[in-house]
Amino acid sequence: MSSPAAEVVRLLTVRDMTLAVAESLTGGLVAAEITSVPGASKAFRGSVTAYATELKHELLGVDASLLARSGAVDPQVAAEMAAGVRKALGADWGIATTGVAGPDPQDGQPVGTVYVAVHGPSATASGSAGGGKVERLRLNGDRAEIRMESVRSVLALLLGELAGEQTGNERAQDTERNGGF
Repeated sequence: MSSPAAEVVRLLTVRDMTLAVAESLTGGLVAAEITSVPGASKAFRGSVTAYATELKHELLGVDASLLARSGAVDPQVAAEMAAGVRKALGADWGIATTGVAGPDPQDGQPVGTVYVAVHGPSATASGSAGGGKVERLRLNGDRAEIRMESVRSVLALLLGELAGEQTGNERAQDTERNGGF
């Protein structure tokens, strides 16, 4: 069975689509996971690690008043990060992570509060999904475990969106590849 990152790269490559990543608490781990896949350069545009709150505004276009009001650990911030990196790097899809890995709470949020987001192409005549989606996570564990689960979760969120768009031809290829009917 392939890794989630390998499946993301495969699906994007089959569709001739690209991905950009915006990271905060994961500090580059999502990009590292994706670029560990051979052939990732066919689909991966790049990433922005906006660890400092002001960089979320300056580099990704997150609304400054939202950041001042809510802090960096917020579902709308995650959504704007994903949309912003998609635009900034010229990708078809953008994904983002923001949250609190610990050891201390941040912006009034407890350790383990994480938001992951995906932003994709607008709906088309073919009925593909699009727009954005955000998930709130309440993770347990130490800093490393929270960060790795955030990576897994954002890739799973993207896979869910990509699978929802899968064409009949891609489903047939998957079935054939996996020996099914």
